[in-house]
Amino acid sequence: MRIDKTQRGWAIASLLILAVFTAVYVAYAVHAPEGARGGSTLGLAFGVIGFGFMIFAALLGARKRVPVWRIGRAQAWMRGHLWLGLLSLPVILFHGGFHFGGTLTSVLMWLLIITVVSGVFGAVLQHYVPRVMTADVQLETIYDEIGNVRKLLREEADRGVEALCGSLGLGKSAKEEEQRAGGFSAARAMTATSSGAAVAAAAETVVLSEGECAPLRKFYLSEMRPFLVRPKQRGSRLGDADKAQGVFSGLRTLMPQTAQATLQDLEDICDEARQLVRQEQLHHLLHGWLLVHIPLSLALILLGAVHAVMALRY
Repeated sequence: MRIDKTQRGWAIASLLILAVFTAVYVAYAVHAPEGARGGSTLGLAFGVIGFGFMIFAALLGARKRVPVWRIGRAQAWMRGHLWLGLLSLPVILFHGGFHFGGTLTSVLMWLLIITVVSGVFGAVLQHYVPRVMTADVQLETIYDEIGNVRKLLREEADRGVEALCGSLGLGKSAKEEEQRAGGFSAARAMTATSSGAAVAAAAETVVLSEGECAPLRKFYLSEMRPFLVRPKQRGSRLGDADKAQGVFSGLRTLMPQTAQATLQDLEDICDEARQLVRQEQLHHLLHGWLLVHIPLSLALILLGAVHAVMALRY
């Protein structure tokens, strides 16, 4: 994994800070008559510094939401969020002398541990998932447009099959088909495929006889179109690339030469539908950890502030 200069700088600085704090803590813990305590001067200092690191990490979220606060490079803030957030864990452990204490401090320590672990997990995902996305989803589209792209794929497949077999009885009027065709080319350009050309070529062919078209019609209505409507449903052969390839290979042997271009286009459409499912899975994986990390971070900051006030007052 390539490490940029900003990340390297934060890593080195964090390791140096940790080394210095560790040396100070060891000397303090060894010579303190009653051992390391959170209420001692040095223990309080560690607590203030550790809480300051957590506040800095929390400010990253505020920086994203408040444009006025966008000071400095986003990359530097991200690295600082990661490294100082990670560093807050050992510093807080130094603060408490590696003792969890009472109920509130125990809750705080476990919140901190889980928050730091989830943050590290998220950082790993942010390095790993984009690479998988590039390899597995070559036709990546805008996430919010996936539903519209799926609709366009179904309409494209309907047109291709109906160009060969005639009406499929899907209840679409000629006017609706004309409207879909009018807006189709621009929307499909976003998906970076060339399958639209195959459909256009297929549309110019002579409609096949009922006997010639029977295998394609049966396959499309009973298997492919349900897959395009619900691509996440388990059990469909078209949801697996190898099985889908076998299905289309068998179908090609049953169809005349005039249908081969459309069959290739239908196979490409199924491949794109699978890639959209994979993109959704990776998107949820990449962002789902935040559903744990952010609420825990907020709870940690609030309870940390309560703990600080109580410690100073009592």
